[in-house]
Parts: sequence; C-alpha cells; structure tokens
Amino acid sequence: MDFKLEAKKYEKQFKEDLKEIVSIASLRDDSTKSEKAPFGKACRAALDKMMEIGQKAGFHVKDIDGYACVIEYGDQDESIGILAHLDIVPIGDGWTRDPLGCEEVEGFMFGRGVLDDKGPLIAGLTAMRILKDNGIKLNKKIQLICGCDEESGMQCMEYYCKHEKLPSLSFTPDASFPVIYGEKGIMSLELKFKNDTPIQKMSGGERMNVVIGKADAHVNNFNYEKEFDFYLKSNGLSGSIEENQMTKIHVEGVSAHASTPWLGVNAGLHLLNFVGCVYKDEKLIRLSQMLMDVRGYKTQIGIEGAYMGPLTCNAGIIRIDENEISVTLDIRYPNDITCEAIISGMKKALKEAGLEGSVECLSDSKPLFLNPNSDFIQKLMSVYKEYSNDDFTPAMTMGGGTYARKLPNCVAFGPEFPRPVETSLTIGGPHQADEAINIEEMMTSIAIYAAALEVLGK
Repeated sequence: MDFKLEAKKYEKQFKEDLKEIVSIASLRDDSTKSEKAPFGKACRAALDKMMEIGQKAGFHVKDIDGYACVIEYGDQDESIGILAHLDIVPIGDGWTRDPLGCEEVEGFMFGRGVLDDKGPLIAGLTAMRILKDNGIKLNKKIQLICGCDEESGMQCMEYYCKHEKLPSLSFTPDASFPVIYGEKGIMSLELKFKNDTPIQKMSGGERMNVVIGKADAHVNNFNYEKEFDFYLKSNGLSGSIEENQMTKIHVEGVSAHASTPWLGVNAGLHLLNFVGCVYKDEKLIRLSQMLMDVRGYKTQIGIEGAYMGPLTCNAGIIRIDENEISVTLDIRYPNDITCEAIISGMKKALKEAGLEGSVECLSDSKPLFLNPNSDFIQKLMSVYKEYSNDDFTPAMTMGGGTYARKLPNCVAFGPEFPRPVETSLTIGGPHQADEAINIEEMMTSIAIYAAALEVLGK
C-alpha cells in the first residue's frame, strides 16, 4: 500500500482534529487540579477532547486517571506504542497569528502546540485511522498514549509506567527524523546568592526549558537612559523604561527551546549585564557573563560528547527580591559526563569568580542511549528512507528530552525533516511565537508512521 497516497485522503480530517485540540490552551495549572485532573482543568479538557476524537474514530479509549489516555487499535496482548503529549508551554508574546486558531496560510498551520506536540499526536492518530479503515491486520496492538505533563516534569508518564503494561517497542513523534537513538541528560540546577546588588526586584522567565524572552528589573536612582538605548541597539534588543516609585527596566529578547539556547536571546541575562555595567556591580557582571556562555565553558562544565555533541546551559528563570538572587538552569549533557561532575564544576567556577552562593540540583534525568544498529532502529530508518527519499541523513542524538527516556525500547521519531520547506513566511519552532507546521510534510509524516506501525506490528 502507498501510505503517502492514503495520507492525502485524510488531510481534511487531520486539520479538523488538530483545530479542536489546539483551541484548548492546555497549560499545566496546579491551582485548578483535582482528583481526575492532576494537572488542572485545561489539561483535563484537552484529554477529554482527545478521547472524544478517538472514540468517534472507532477506537477503544481508556482514561488513565487524568494523567494520560490511551487510544487503541487491536486487542492483542503485546503492543506497539506511540507516545505524544497534549500539554503546551506558555503561549508567550510576539505572535502575528492567533495562537489557538490553527490559521492556515500558504501550506502552513499556525498555533501553540501544532508542532510540539499536538500536530504529531494527531498524525499518529491519523496513521492508526489509515490502518484500521483499510483493514490492515497486525499481530500487535497499537496504543496511542497521550500524556498531559511532558513540558513540566513528565509526571504523567511516570504514573503511566507504574499503573499500565508497557509496550514492547515505542516511538514518540516529538523531535526530528530520521531516528533519535540518544537524548542528552537533563538536569535542573538552582543557584542562589545574597542580593546586595542595585536590583531591588526582578522577574524573568516562566519555564526553565525556555530561553527567557522578556524580563523586568526594578532599581532606584536610575539615570542611564542614553546608556540603555545604546545597549539595546548594540545588542539588537528592544526594551523600555517606566518611572514610578522605582524605575522598571524592561528588556525583550528571543525565546527558544532550552536544548538549542543559541537560537534565542536571553533577556534576563542581558538585563543583569546591563544593570551590572552601568552601576558597576561586579556580582551581576560576572554572573551574567558566565551564564551567557550557553556551552558552559565559563562555568567549567563544558564538554563535547562523542555521540551527543556539546553540553548546553540555559538560564531559564531568574528571580530577585530584596534578599536573594535565584537562577534556575536547564542543563542538557551528553553521556560523557555525570551529574556530579557538573555540580562540582559549577561550584568551582562560582568560587573562583568570587560568587558566594549555593548550588542545588532540583532534578536530573539521565541520558538515553540505544544501539543505533539494532533491528528496531534499522526498521524505522528503512521506512523513513522509503517515504522521504532521504538516503543521506543518519540516525542521530539530540539535546531535547522526550517521553522516550521514560519507557524501555523507545526512541524519538520525527516529525521535523532535516531540510525544511523554504518559505517567505516567518515560521516559529517549538516554544516560539508563530509556531507552525508544514501540512505537506505532516502528510508525509503520517505515511511514515502508518508504514512504521505496519512493519513493527507484524
């Protein structure tokens, strides 16, 4: 069967399903959580809508206590899993399209979550529709496992693994093609220092896994308007000054995913650096300039992994009050270094810089690494090559973290292609404004997923 031709027949249905899911701003909100909504009302609403879509498509649906849901094709004991998530990161600023509208322009659909990860989730469901509607019989059950907490801890998948039988093989459409056989470790470090700086109050960042796109700091005795204008222009930034009881300094940067911090511009670190420079505050200067090195060499944790590439370090949250400076770091590290070595290096760097403070590990998810020559990965590679006509790009590793690290025998598989379609439109990626998918590419992804499920399910 030519799954590429089949996928085109389902394009209208794919768009309709995606619009329904994207219209729900499914951010985790602990203030509205309940027994059957552990991540809040919005995530619960997205879960309910997904189960409704799955039932209408003729699949068996199961609610995993609000943590996740499972949409199944077949009733065999052994299963193949597709893992995807319904939750999103904060919508953020800078959108030129409705972030909840799924607007279609020149072959692209725009909205928060269309790429990360609602579009790929619906692609997985559409692949299952193709198999079911064409009566393709498999020896293994297909399970589309939809979680609600991928962006803020993956508690959903931890709960699922404790309470459900796990698939024998799985993939998650939450990364890039061809196959991601390794993912860097992800750790969160919190740095704390005494606040004896000119900044009285500061807020920057909402999630540690996002480059800070905007930040505000409050200071007294501010007479540096010309210097601020020069700093903004010199660094390609925008910002503003607001006078009240204290002066509020606002800086706009560029958000990006923490696994690729070089694609963003960290407004929080620039704000620390600017205030430090004009007030001649060494603590702010040293701290900001150390953390601006996203490869971690200035904090003595830099390393180039043999398989996974460089360590990356993103200052994702900065909070300052009259007593304390707190910086939360998202560090993605290759399997050539340990969590303990990173903490040791960070402490040593801060001490040598004269920055007295504490370093606390808030969380650590170890690196994922599967044999790239295994039969499982080679089958996925074969399907990808057949439908993409890409015989050049090898299987790879990445800095992003997916559900793959939570289950055995699981890899990330698409949906982004190595060479994106050229367009004059401004296209945002995951966690960015104007996040978008290319519809034609998503149809190819659906074909690849359908073919992969057929190969793995036999």
